[in-house]
Amino acid sequence: MIRTRWLDGEGQEHLGGEELIATWQAAPQGHIWIDMQGESVARERELLEAFGCHPMAIEDAHRERHPPKIEEFESHTLILYRGISSFDAELNYTPQQMAFFLGERFLITLHPGKALSIDRLFDAEGGVLLRRSPEHVALRVMYLSAGYYLDSLLEFENALSDLEDALLDDGSDALMRRVIAYRSRLVKMRRVFNYHVGITQDLTAYDYSHLPRGNEDTFHAINDVHERFERLHSLTQMYYDICGDLIDGYISLSSHQLNLTMRVLTVITAIFVPLTFIAGLYGMNFAHMPELAYRYGYFVVLAVMLAIGVSLLWLFRRKHWL
Repeated sequence: MIRTRWLDGEGQEHLGGEELIATWQAAPQGHIWIDMQGESVARERELLEAFGCHPMAIEDAHRERHPPKIEEFESHTLILYRGISSFDAELNYTPQQMAFFLGERFLITLHPGKALSIDRLFDAEGGVLLRRSPEHVALRVMYLSAGYYLDSLLEFENALSDLEDALLDDGSDALMRRVIAYRSRLVKMRRVFNYHVGITQDLTAYDYSHLPRGNEDTFHAINDVHERFERLHSLTQMYYDICGDLIDGYISLSSHQLNLTMRVLTVITAIFVPLTFIAGLYGMNFAHMPELAYRYGYFVVLAVMLAIGVSLLWLFRRKHWL
């Protein structure tokens, strides 16, 4: 699907498809935003080459699982961005690669599937931002996409708090598996946000010709995106640390319970070892054992064994081992 929003030199908006491109090219002024969703690689390449996009930039945009980056060429700037097509409070998300080809008068966005931020912006304030400049549209798309991440992460904070209480009340292996799954997802998200923080740091540190820092509005928009991704990165790091603390705490509690169990077993063993020794000693079948001829020998041995057991039990309870 190719949809186009064209703002002509007189400030009139035109919405349509591919047919508006030729009209825009014939006009001396005006900005155009071309959004391509789910188009074939050959069709995307054909359109990008018509706009004079560099072959290396086109190759990077079509490479699967390319890390997010920003790269400037003579006639345009390429921004590879990791967007999302779905995300929930359980940190289940479906990422998708988005490519922005940003020129002086045009913005071309490529994405294989539905992009929430682009759909929202294209139908709402896309025309207002396009009237200002194409880079404002690109930055706003990134800002909105980061907002979807942020909303779900803040919802996840409540789920994580409930999970922490559940682990403290009655920890189980099932809860621990959930925490480990969350931690694994947070690692992947933190890596994505780290890439995006690097992109926005480049934008604030270097003056790209199609994203000029000298323009005050552009610079503020870049800072807004940078601050949002920094917050996302710090939140994922904080949640990752919390999950790690929960895992360590659960392991410590499990170890403590195991130690208590082992201590009880050790006490029982310590009580029965001398009793077993006496029973084994007097259970030997020798004819000349002096106690065999004593009439009350059996009861004396039982009394001694009982006294030893009671004494050891009293000693262990005094030391709070039981």
